[in-house]
Amino acid sequence: MNAMFASMRHYNYRLWFAGALVANVGTWMQRIAQDWLVLTELSDDSGLAVGIVTGLQFAPSVLLSPYAGLLADRIDRRKLLMATQGILGLLAVALGALVLFGHAELWHVYVLATLLGVASAFDAPARQTFVSELVPASGLANAVALNSASFNAARLIGPGAAGLLIALVGPGWVFIINAVSFAATIFVMAIMRTAELHVSPRIARAKGQLRAGMAYVRHRSDIMMIMIVVFVVGGLGLNFQLTSAVMARIEFGKDASEYGILGSILAIGSLAGALLAARRKQPRVRSVIAAAALFGVFSGLMSLAPTYELFALACIPVGFFSITMLTTANAAIQIGTDPAIRGRVMSLYVVVLFAGNPIGSPFVGWVAEAWGPRWSIGIGAIASVLVAAAAALWAHRNWQIEVSYRLRRHPHLILTNAEERAARERARVEVASQQATDGGQAA
Repeated sequence: MNAMFASMRHYNYRLWFAGALVANVGTWMQRIAQDWLVLTELSDDSGLAVGIVTGLQFAPSVLLSPYAGLLADRIDRRKLLMATQGILGLLAVALGALVLFGHAELWHVYVLATLLGVASAFDAPARQTFVSELVPASGLANAVALNSASFNAARLIGPGAAGLLIALVGPGWVFIINAVSFAATIFVMAIMRTAELHVSPRIARAKGQLRAGMAYVRHRSDIMMIMIVVFVVGGLGLNFQLTSAVMARIEFGKDASEYGILGSILAIGSLAGALLAARRKQPRVRSVIAAAALFGVFSGLMSLAPTYELFALACIPVGFFSITMLTTANAAIQIGTDPAIRGRVMSLYVVVLFAGNPIGSPFVGWVAEAWGPRWSIGIGAIASVLVAAAAALWAHRNWQIEVSYRLRRHPHLILTNAEERAARERARVEVASQQATDGGQAA
């Protein structure tokens, strides 16, 4: 099995990948159905209402994820995930029943989106860090990237399927299907070989553990930079459900199935980005910054697309660079963090990733109503380019970044910081010393 799919050698990871793929398809179907329900049936084509639902869904993560991360460091993550996945399934059943029986109102969606956010707040840190228990430490980067590939393979299937089902049977049944999909994840975790899990040591309850996680991040400039870039891009740029919905319906006059197709096309680029990341052994901060900048550039081009077809085509590079940024950020933080504190650090990453949504999504929805759908994408494109430029400038000044160009079979730029140059020099000296020793022995 080649390097791209190295994690598939492990039985528990194969189970996880299959279960997560099914659950992710259901999740993407629900996202599409929920936004379409709010936009077309529960409001008067209100981008703001869709933005509020998105914001409510992510707001609890800002408040609860630090505690959820601490919980993930203390207890069995597999059992915690089985509980959260079950709750998420019950909430999907509740929304589906309200819609099918004709009782759904906008405030119902607001309440259920908030409860979904609460369950997701406890699910996300455990899910992010549970991957490290499925493979050896050397395979973590590959496992994280394949996780992302699963998520985006589901995005390739889910939105299109949701669009067709909405048109055929309505959004209610989509929510019920999503509820059933969570059973797949619960089932595969129940049949895992627990003896083969690479379980991190659980920490005992003590005072100051949340502060310890925050202090750890505060003193790591690389993690801080990743989080700042992800916060800005995530809050203003990664609002695809909202921006695609208003562009499809308002700008191009399309229906639910064509809106769903946009999500699937976006997933083509996202899946390619995730699979490419799976081949990368060492995720770096510079890759996060470069991906954020290119995401902004292609988002700007997408906002200017004159036709639905060109807009759909532009979704591919936008999806590619967005997932490259997120997958590299996730892997870089997990690999560079002490396993004993990984749950708390990843919970802070989840906070940062989601913190922009409660503010950013309603704001982007307001921009769509006040300035037009194209500006709802354009504002995120501008913000992404600016934060990437600021991060690159700060790194150049504070990390002593040097840029060189290698002219060989595959010409490329090389960026190195002071620490990497020092390590390279130590390696050169060690090789020269060993060669001198070997030469003396031969003489």
